[in-house]
Amino acid sequence: MRLFVALDLPWSQRERLTGLAMGLAGARWVPPENYHITLRFIGEMAGYQAEEIDLALAALRARSFSLELSGVGTMEKAGRVTALWAGVARNPALEHLRGKIETALQRAGVPAERRRFTPHVTLARLNDSAAEPKLAGWVQTHNLFRSDPVRVEHFTLFSSQLGKEQSVYTAEVEYGLN
Repeated sequence: MRLFVALDLPWSQRERLTGLAMGLAGARWVPPENYHITLRFIGEMAGYQAEEIDLALAALRARSFSLELSGVGTMEKAGRVTALWAGVARNPALEHLRGKIETALQRAGVPAERRRFTPHVTLARLNDSAAEPKLAGWVQTHNLFRSDPVRVEHFTLFSSQLGKEQSVYTAEVEYGLN
């Protein structure tokens, strides 16, 4: 089972993000039902490991908080732009929750995350036909994007199945925040 921990977004935010998903040839736009903020990608786990992860996350205690989406940008891999994203405004409560999740997962036997945490919502994957000048124009056009504050009252353990057209995410367990 392929797992990740994320914040699900309310439909009002998904609709706002959908308004950004246009005007760029070579972009494969993520469907709104797949918009989320990944807190920790876990990867392939056996059933017994998934149970350990669930127990560790269920024991976690943290407070609810608000967050705002802010700005857009690109992800690069090997010098090539591979994705477009909407960012998350700096948020100490989100960082705190992310740290608690990381600690809980390590206690459950998941290896430590080596990548720096950069909260975002992936909007599109890009193929080689996405022209650099058009990318820069898209980012400039949408860079001032801001959302209304969103109240975060839970986080979710998702499973993911890779599909030919898109991945299918299933919410396995929601964990409430105080």
